[in-house]
Amino acid sequence: MIVGTHNASAHLFCGSLIDGSGGPIQERVLVGIKDSIITSVDREYDRKYLPSGTIDWSDCTLLPGLVDCHVHLFMSGTANPAVRSSQLHYTFTEARPIIAGHLSDQIRHGIIALRDGGDYGGHALRFKREGMQGMRSPVLISCAGRAWHAPGRYGRLIGRPPEDNLSLAQSIASDTESPDHIKIVNSGINSLTEFGKETRPQFSLQELMKAVKTTEHLGLKAMVHANGRLPVDAAAQAGCHSIEHGYFMGKDNLTLLADRLIYWVPTAYPMKAYTGLAKKGSVEANIALKNLDHQLNQIRLARGFGVPMAIGTDCGSLGVHHGEAFSEEMRLFVEAGFTIPEVVRLATASGAQLIGIEHETGEFKVGMPATFLILKGTPTALFDSLKLPERVYFKGIRLA
Repeated sequence: MIVGTHNASAHLFCGSLIDGSGGPIQERVLVGIKDSIITSVDREYDRKYLPSGTIDWSDCTLLPGLVDCHVHLFMSGTANPAVRSSQLHYTFTEARPIIAGHLSDQIRHGIIALRDGGDYGGHALRFKREGMQGMRSPVLISCAGRAWHAPGRYGRLIGRPPEDNLSLAQSIASDTESPDHIKIVNSGINSLTEFGKETRPQFSLQELMKAVKTTEHLGLKAMVHANGRLPVDAAAQAGCHSIEHGYFMGKDNLTLLADRLIYWVPTAYPMKAYTGLAKKGSVEANIALKNLDHQLNQIRLARGFGVPMAIGTDCGSLGVHHGEAFSEEMRLFVEAGFTIPEVVRLATASGAQLIGIEHETGEFKVGMPATFLILKGTPTALFDSLKLPERVYFKGIRLA
């Protein structure tokens, strides 16, 4: 713990600060904290005048806690076929220690807020509601419970179809699970044998419009899994709050997302992870690489168009491990043309805004809770340093 007791205060001095605003990297920063709240941020501070007792991290970089906007906590990224098969049938009792372990992995890598994209048993939502009873969760978790997909279409692993004789909107309205947000699946997954293959939308525009309206009536946001032009267009026209994945959506849809300020969570790293697992030179490896290149080009275009974006890893997918995948996803955004301060903004403040926790975490500024990471080295070593942060603090309390 740095602070947290009544009237407790501390000063921290860091070599660099990336505050999550997207602005320039700040150097030689003195931070004041009292009662777990940031009270001052003084830039270009002369070390000769540091207050007595200042914690000196002059060889380190400070940034806000990270936010992963697309995870599946019940599932591991392992390539072990026996494990991957077994997790398709976990009971809650079996899933509980798995989820707890994944949360520990996330915290260890500096991720202090997560948006779960659903699982067939609603295990992550139940873990949040029951598995943490009596404990104060050090992670801010938003859970979809069980997602919604059309009958007979992709999505059984993460959800269920609407109830018999009920529409999607009616099923959402009558559901008793009380999720934190609504997850809708509106396309299939990306083909690894045919480049650019698109699937038809799972729901009509009218069905989606009614579903989003119902979601908003419940005071929630709708995250929509959608790849391809038509599935993304329908979800965006319906007024969804975020597009998940969005492979092969095209320029027109990117423009639509920018115009309507709809968030896009691209989840590019799963394709890179797969290229490292597939047999070298195989059709699957080559298609995954082409999918990745196409997605990075869409990310470049989205940056220019001004599409709101946030970082999501889709961890739990094959080869996408909880916690460690996050810096790899960030690295891909830099490859696509984002600056380090810009990608940190997507990984912190933008993610917090999408989830609706911007008053609890996001930018590192006066008045915010003292939730932050300390990384060894300068910002140029950011992604390597994120593999094992020096310190992780949540509201003044050290977690790792």
